[in-house]
Amino acid sequence: MKKKDIVDLIKYHVNKNDSAFKVKSMEIAKEFEQMGDTELANSIINLVSTNDVLTPQSLNVKLNHLVEVNTKHSKYFPVPDSIADNVKGIINAVNHSMGINKFLFEGKPGTGKTETTKIIASLLNRRLLKVDFDSLVDSHLGQTSKNISEVFKEINNYSLPNEIIVLMDEIDAIALDRVTNNDVREMGRATSAVLKGLDELNPNVVLIATTNLYQYFDKALSRRFDLVVDFDTYTKQDLIDAATAILTEYLDKQTQLDKDTRLFKKIINLYDDNIPLPGDMKNIVKTAIAFSNPDNPTEYLTRLYKTVTGRQPDAKVLKKEKFTIRESAALMDTSRATVSRKLKEE
Repeated sequence: MKKKDIVDLIKYHVNKNDSAFKVKSMEIAKEFEQMGDTELANSIINLVSTNDVLTPQSLNVKLNHLVEVNTKHSKYFPVPDSIADNVKGIINAVNHSMGINKFLFEGKPGTGKTETTKIIASLLNRRLLKVDFDSLVDSHLGQTSKNISEVFKEINNYSLPNEIIVLMDEIDAIALDRVTNNDVREMGRATSAVLKGLDELNPNVVLIATTNLYQYFDKALSRRFDLVVDFDTYTKQDLIDAATAILTEYLDKQTQLDKDTRLFKKIINLYDDNIPLPGDMKNIVKTAIAFSNPDNPTEYLTRLYKTVTGRQPDAKVLKKEKFTIRESAALMDTSRATVSRKLKEE
């Protein structure tokens, strides 16, 4: 039994967090049992046991403002190296258990903030609980700040804090600059409640917030986070690599289609400097594949070309765009001989 266990037990008792008190007591009992002191272990179990089975699920407090997010299928999401390095750092920080547990992801919609959070939860093998802002924001004066205090109470009373990540997706819904916001008083109360909640957050809970309005953030709020990760760091090559990774993910499930990444990249390059962010690109690629003829292995590329350029593929234009005769034939769904003939005719 460690000194920290004693401190935790006292803290849970003072805060009247019965569920966490019971879980910690059962953990201590298990330690004594492993040390061979089964008599003491059984005494502890008898003291804290009830008719209910003591499982993590049965000991969790009722969640009124938190909903669980499914991370079962969350895996690699293409992000720039700078973001990937920060993700590795976050995972290391959590595993070191040094109290560094509050992170803010800022950037445009579609940069992968929420998806990256899901991946972090999956890698850390933690449940991801998302704050339901719809249940927090209230038109009645002062009620929003009360609800915010309530959600932090829910978070801190969670029976197994080291097994969850809390996601505050688009935290700007409840916390913006207290000076520039139109409804200064009400937003001031809400932001103050968020600041207080972050200050008192259980250090074993990992909290990740996201925003695309970082420039309007209250400076005091920004300082509450241990790390702010900027997701607006994609270069053109990063976006091309991300698009290719997205295509590969979908084509791995559609083995009947041709995986022509070289042609795909040439099409994506037609965007010039306006290549969509990964969140938008995912929808573009998915739609091109979904609407294509499953018996035509390259039609999805034709659909993608039309989405990017807004026109039907034409042999003469394709030649100017540096597509080969083979690539032009694939996009026009015709033979190379036909493409060559059209070029000669023109």
